[in-house]
Amino acid sequence: MKLHKGRPENEEGRPEKEIRVYDLLDSLGVEYYRIDHAPATGDDPDLMEEIERVLDARICNNLFLANRQRTGFCMMMIPSYKRFRSSDISKQAGRSRLHFAEPEYMEELIDCTPGSASVMGLMNDPEKRVQLLVDDDVLRSEYVGCHPCINTSSLRLRTEDLFGVILPAIEHDYIQVHAE
Repeated sequence: MKLHKGRPENEEGRPEKEIRVYDLLDSLGVEYYRIDHAPATGDDPDLMEEIERVLDARICNNLFLANRQRTGFCMMMIPSYKRFRSSDISKQAGRSRLHFAEPEYMEELIDCTPGSASVMGLMNDPEKRVQLLVDDDVLRSEYVGCHPCINTSSLRLRTEDLFGVILPAIEHDYIQVHAE
């Protein structure tokens, strides 16, 4: 695994949704670093540790959530060492009881599949149907690690760029929450 600055030199064989992420970051002048790796599904803790070590950034768990009626959707960025407790987070977010949404909603709303959910997927939500929830520990970190809408690459972004440049550019706000 090797750390690269910016987009891949050769984009052949890479999905369009990944290329759209690089196009957005480049158009905003955001500096980012990238590594390519085997599919990161969360089932291989050694792979996740290696990704975080090479990126020098903690990869957040990105939980795709829905209310019971599946009329309200959220993506939650939470460090892997914290636990998601639906009742606590739902109350803080001012939402009815949140639970994990079915994969088809994730694909429809943010063009990501399970294992590749990413804050970058919000760029694919022009109707603003997905509310971003961010654990306060994420906001205190210098860097954020995330996928470019696929789970075979990971990015390192400055936290201030994500919340101060990228999210405003795609017109998404966030609600700060605290998980235990």
